[in-house]
Amino acid sequence: MDNARPFRTALAPAALTLAAAVVLPSAAFAAPAEPETPDASTAARHANADYAGLPDGTKRKKTLVIGIDGGAIAKFAAAGMPNVQGLMDSGMTATSNLFANPMAPTVSGAGWSSIATGVWPDKHNVVDNNFTAPNYSQYPDYLTRLETAQVKASTLVVGTWSPIPEKVFGQKVDLRIAGGNDAGTTAKAVDYLSKGNPDSTFIHLDEVDGAGHSYGTEREEYLAALRTVDGQVGEILNAVKNRPSYKSEDWLVVVTADHGHTHTGGHGGSTPAERQTFVIAQGKGIKAGSVRNDVKITDIAPSVLKHEGVKAEAAWNLDGQAFGDIEADAFDSLRDSLKTRVDETAPGGAVTGWSTTAPTGWTIDNSAMPSGGVTEWRGWSFATDEFWTNADRNQGRETSVRNRNVFAVADSDEWDDKAHAAGQFDSTLISPEFKVKGGKTATLSFASNYSIDGPQSGEVFVSYDGGAPLLVKAYAADFNGFESIALDVPKGAKKAKVSFRYTGTNSAFWTVDQVELATK
Repeated sequence: MDNARPFRTALAPAALTLAAAVVLPSAAFAAPAEPETPDASTAARHANADYAGLPDGTKRKKTLVIGIDGGAIAKFAAAGMPNVQGLMDSGMTATSNLFANPMAPTVSGAGWSSIATGVWPDKHNVVDNNFTAPNYSQYPDYLTRLETAQVKASTLVVGTWSPIPEKVFGQKVDLRIAGGNDAGTTAKAVDYLSKGNPDSTFIHLDEVDGAGHSYGTEREEYLAALRTVDGQVGEILNAVKNRPSYKSEDWLVVVTADHGHTHTGGHGGSTPAERQTFVIAQGKGIKAGSVRNDVKITDIAPSVLKHEGVKAEAAWNLDGQAFGDIEADAFDSLRDSLKTRVDETAPGGAVTGWSTTAPTGWTIDNSAMPSGGVTEWRGWSFATDEFWTNADRNQGRETSVRNRNVFAVADSDEWDDKAHAAGQFDSTLISPEFKVKGGKTATLSFASNYSIDGPQSGEVFVSYDGGAPLLVKAYAADFNGFESIALDVPKGAKKAKVSFRYTGTNSAFWTVDQVELATK
């Protein structure tokens, strides 16, 4: 939540009673001009609702996502949060970083929309808390996708910040409720989970964010707010566990946050404390006590859908993947060998996060690189978001949200910050050999963030069986997304190597990750 943001719900001096909570049926939120009517199947189900406007669920597999607005996971241990800690101990914990400007500021509208839709702000187009022109028609929330795929699914949203039920989650959701304050939201959620039978539930708790704005994360008041929300999470979890049918059900439970807070209070900027968020997940197939560096908030939506039996379609163009589908790549194998800073001064002295030693099979050709420059970025490097984006903030590095864990980066801007011999940055990253089938079509895919700020070039080459490299991609404009390049493999070819050459003169950067070459 943000103090000045629109739609902020005033907090009552005492806990909101169940009767006072505002129930918002599925047709209640449409375009301001004239509310739309729900489709016939939804209306028919509401007419036979099992409990207080919520249709009776039909599924054994169920999901619960709890959002803690402005929750700084770095403060959880200091606060003491036994209920959330119980989920961490019995499930997975993954911290990651959000975007920042120019993609979007670290605010609630952008954060919750990324969680709900499974895509980043450059796709869902919610870049503030005004929801001026959201692209929810192309990238709807995951409960809308569930209702579209399984019309009999029972879906529930209860949120303290009113745009959660009003804006972020759409009218296909069976029941959307504004809780008024966190006590009211918790009471309503507990009531429906205990007496109703939702298949997929999203709950938003807001008041930790208010404490962050008022006091910052270093004050006891913020820690007290975390303890309060932990108690509310406990109430919600107990409502699930005390369901008569619980033992026969298969629950995926997720806890997350939309952004963090500065130590003195507030968010929207690019500091590590504002950008850090997390995914805590518990359920079948998730290793107890596991810690991951490759899971992001956009992975929540496809994970919920997969658990509910809905496969994400390629045409949806999601940025996220289901937790169990995310695979480590060769770059990730470097994480334990990453180094602390040498020439850089902004990352903390104990923060490890870079290496110029390529993983097994990969090589770096720096034969055209001048000597000198900033050590960490002389030629292609391998880095984490925590290290690289904080080397020099507010220059667009924070937009590299599609990288996971460790990624490759060529950064002529940072390299040029220290004296070097004459010449431009000129380095080539070369893959190991991929098996291909001659005469067939292969697909080269990778995550790419190519940013231009001066003279530079980014080129992708493929060579077959040791032959001359063939140019398959040359960037002429900024690009931030997933590349998929069709290749016509020459007849008789058996192996291929991919090369990424970047040149630049104090310009910007290019990041590459998740490189795959597959033959159809």
